[in-house]
Amino acid sequence: MKRVLVSGATGLIGQAIVKFLLRENEYVIALARSIERAESIFGKSNKNLEYIISDVCDIEPKNINVDYIIHGASQTSSRAFIEEPIETITTALTGTKNMLEFARVNNVKGFVYLSSMEVYGSPLNDLKIDEKHGTNLDTMKVRSCYPESKRMCESLCASYSSEFGVPAKVVRLTQTFGPGVKYDDGRVFAEFARCAIERRNIVLKTKGETRRSYLYTEDAVNAILTVLYNGIPGQAYNAANEETYCSIYEMAKMVAGRFGDNSVKVLVEETNPEKLGYAPVLHMNLDTTKLRNLGWKAKFNLESMYQNMIEDMKINQKRY
Repeated sequence: MKRVLVSGATGLIGQAIVKFLLRENEYVIALARSIERAESIFGKSNKNLEYIISDVCDIEPKNINVDYIIHGASQTSSRAFIEEPIETITTALTGTKNMLEFARVNNVKGFVYLSSMEVYGSPLNDLKIDEKHGTNLDTMKVRSCYPESKRMCESLCASYSSEFGVPAKVVRLTQTFGPGVKYDDGRVFAEFARCAIERRNIVLKTKGETRRSYLYTEDAVNAILTVLYNGIPGQAYNAANEETYCSIYEMAKMVAGRFGDNSVKVLVEETNPEKLGYAPVLHMNLDTTKLRNLGWKAKFNLESMYQNMIEDMKINQKRY
C-alpha cells in the first residue's frame, strides 16, 4: 500500500485521482479547503483515506510519511484570471513551493505537478507541439497570469529536482472533462453539455476558431499515474487524446447534432473575448509521443467523453 498525497483533491481531476487510488486500495491523504465538500464526494468514513483541510498556500510542510505527491491545486476559472490575477499567481507559486517542500521533507519516491497546455501560448498553425516547443506568451496581458505562473511552477519543479533531488515531473494537460464536472461549471465544454441537456441553442461568443485536443478524466488519471511512477524527474509530458483535435465550433456542432435531439442549433454572437477571460485564438495540436513511449494510451473519443459527462450531469445536477 502506497501513501499518496493529492492536493486539489476535490477538483475535477483531483477527485478522479483519489477515487481511482482508493479503488486500487492505496492510502490517500486528500488536501482540500472544505471538509464538507470533501466528505460529500468521498464520504465520511474510509480506512484508506484521511483529510488535510487547508489552503495549499497556508499549509506547513512536514514529514507525514508520504510516498508520492500529486499537486493539482490551482485556479481554473478563466474569469478569475482576469479579475483576480494576483491571487492566481500567488496560489500557483506559493502552493507549488509548499508542496515541493512537502516532497523534500518526506523524501518522496515521486512528485507530479499538473501543468497546462497554455504554457505554449497561442500557436498559430496545426503543426504538432512537443515538449520542447517555445511560447509566444505576452507577459503584459493580464490573462497571462495563469500560463506564466504555470511556467514558473514548472521551473520550480525542475529546480527542486536539480538542487534537492526531488523526483518532480510535470504533466501538461490539455482541456480535460468527464463525470464530476459541476453542472454550473463555466468552461465551454460544460456550457455545451448544459445546452444539450436543456435543449437550448449553443451561443458562441467567438467564431470558435480555436483548435485543440481534449482528454477524458479517466485517461488523464492514467496519464498522471504513468508519469508519477515511470516518468523521468525534471521532465515534462504532454497529455491529450490527439484524435480529438478539432475547433470549438466543430465541437459545438458535434454536441448539438449528437446530443441535442435535433432542436439545438449553434449560433455565433461575437463579443470581446478578453473581457470574458478567454485565451486568444490558438491551434494547440499537442504531440503525446513522449507520454505514449511510457506505455500510456488514450481510450475515450470526444463523443464518448460527452456521453458520459452528460449522463453524470443529468444525475448529479441537483447535488452540484
